[in-house]
Amino acid sequence: MRILVVEDDVQIADMLTEALTNRHYQVDVAHDGEIAWNWIEAFEYNLILLDITLPRMSGIRLCQQLRDRNWGIPVLMLTARDTIADKIIGLDAGADDYMVKPFDLDELMARVRALLRRGGSATKPSFGWGDLRLNSVTYEVTYRNQPITLTPKEYALLELLVLNGRRVLGRLGIIERLWTIDDSPTEEAVKFHIKTLRQKLRAVGASEDFIETVHGLGYRMKQL
Repeated sequence: MRILVVEDDVQIADMLTEALTNRHYQVDVAHDGEIAWNWIEAFEYNLILLDITLPRMSGIRLCQQLRDRNWGIPVLMLTARDTIADKIIGLDAGADDYMVKPFDLDELMARVRALLRRGGSATKPSFGWGDLRLNSVTYEVTYRNQPITLTPKEYALLELLVLNGRRVLGRLGIIERLWTIDDSPTEEAVKFHIKTLRQKLRAVGASEDFIETVHGLGYRMKQL
């Protein structure tokens, strides 16, 4: 998952970057609104953490531009403004959630996970890896046009692996992204789901190592 942090306070930006990176998210940082907008146009993000008060373009204006273009990237606004009127302005601009500084980091990460589970990123409805195709609207999966029936958790895991491509995902990172805090499984559950995914992929002609194991680190998709 790729997250854009838009924050002009360098100390806060560094703190958010470290916290998110430690949880295995890809993080980009922009310190003003115009740079953030250029990056949003150039890259696909799964979530934006957005300060309201920014140089060159405010967070409110940036969020409005996102929604004017019908881009559904989830936006979590971070601001020192804590009045009801300010919250209404932020939410009316298109923000999905709103937190007031100073914030509790654990609560922020919980809200990040909730927004990522909710979806609505810039990811195209149909995407894939080689001959594998996934549709994030219908949840259909095919390999060389052969349908593959997956459970919801298997689909979520395969989607996560495909979107990250050659980036290695550790088991703990996978658990954090795909399971809730109250329903967090052991690492053996991840191994089990990887095993069943591989079996279903092999059944339609994919190679044994279509999902690679990087020993001691985690999993990634096979080099195309």
